Amino acid sequence: MASAVWSKISKGDIDSVYLLTGLEQHILDSTILRLKKALPDIDEGSVIRFDLEETPVEMILEEADTLPFLQEKKLIIARNASFLKAAEKSREKIVHDLEQLERWLANPSPTAIVVFLAPYEKLDARKRITKVMKEKATVVEAARLQGKDLSTWIQQMAGTNGVKMSSETALFLIEVVGDDLNILSSEIQKMSTYMNEEGEITESIINLLVARTPEVDVFRLTDAYIAGNVVQTVSIYRDLLRNGEEPIMLTSLIASHIRLMVHVFTLKKKGYQQQQIAKSLNVHPYRVKLMMENRNIPSADRLMQLLKNLAEIDYKLKSTSGKRERLLELFFMEPMAN
Repeated sequence: MASAVWSKISKGDIDSVYLLTGLEQHILDSTILRLKKALPDIDEGSVIRFDLEETPVEMILEEADTLPFLQEKKLIIARNASFLKAAEKSREKIVHDLEQLERWLANPSPTAIVVFLAPYEKLDARKRITKVMKEKATVVEAARLQGKDLSTWIQQMAGTNGVKMSSETALFLIEVVGDDLNILSSEIQKMSTYMNEEGEITESIINLLVARTPEVDVFRLTDAYIAGNVVQTVSIYRDLLRNGEEPIMLTSLIASHIRLMVHVFTLKKKGYQQQQIAKSLNVHPYRVKLMMENRNIPSADRLMQLLKNLAEIDYKLKSTSGKRERLLELFFMEPMAN
């Protein structure tokens, strides 16, 4: 777990080699930031960076074995360690001496901290170098958080910033801004500053300080429409218009959300589980979870009819002048039948 590694780093217990792997960029960035903070002689300008898609790994090892200048230790970041994942059809630009890397990992430099970044969903566990790297390096898996894990992370982040947040409020925050950890972290820090780092974040504070993205508001709008709540649907729609959003763009986002519903329930009928659906559609598992738990979703035939209606509205919006915003508003006022 990243939190266990972060705890060690904060105590000054720093290892010589780290392997950061996974798709959650916030966890990757936070690990590197914590390493820099834990090394008093290191600042951004003194971090040595390499791209392993352009530089052979031997050069990273040579740099690591070179004594640092005016520092106790040097921090080296080696990005794109693609030799740890399955080989792609196109030939690698750079040939790495992986046998030399294996020997070096058995006895890494005592005056360098080397971080290998492999920002990929999966590594090739069959490769010898992957097995050796996982055995010798401290591994941080930056897996995308979902469900209870995501809610718990938000509460922990709130605690780190001196405030509290209930699990229900954490879920509300996800509904407002989405599940991107960088955005969530930024919003929690902003609210904590507003609260002078004390007290509990509530839904009213979130509504006061956190700006909703058009995409998130469109999800709320679509869900309200699906649930048959015309008043809420129109209210959200008019708020979006006041914020400068265009009906054409909103129509496209609504259609995209409904298409995702169709895909989710098509795969669900085929026996796919939540994780499998999320991976197949390349969307966050939390979004899939919300859709699978939504009892208001109509039949697939009705969803397809809605898409047809939205296509007609899109055509009219692109070929009509005047009060185009009324076209979409009239669509929301139609009864939502299953």
